Amino acid sequence: MEYVYAALLLDAAGKEISEKGIVDVVRAAGMQPDEAQAKAVANSLKGVNIKDVIKNAQSMQAAAPAQASAAVQQQKKEEKKEDKKSEEDAAGGLASLFG
Repeated sequence: MEYVYAALLLDAAGKEISEKGIVDVVRAAGMQPDEAQAKAVANSLKGVNIKDVIKNAQSMQAAAPAQASAAVQQQKKEEKKEDKKSEEDAAGGLASLFG
């Protein structure tokens, strides 16, 4: 995770996200960097606009509760319909007893 943090820090500083940059940040934090992991993170973030990714993630988080709320309301409506049908079925069954 420290490699992702290093990449975020480099991006925030307006610097290029590179293997060397990530290794330098991790080393500056007092840890022993794994160059293979630093390289993997740097390669996976090539061409990625981190600010856009973060902005999209935040907007998706804001939309998720609204979608969940709509789904819950829809489920409640369906449950009410099912309850009403069950009551009607029960009433119809009772009527058949009295012919």
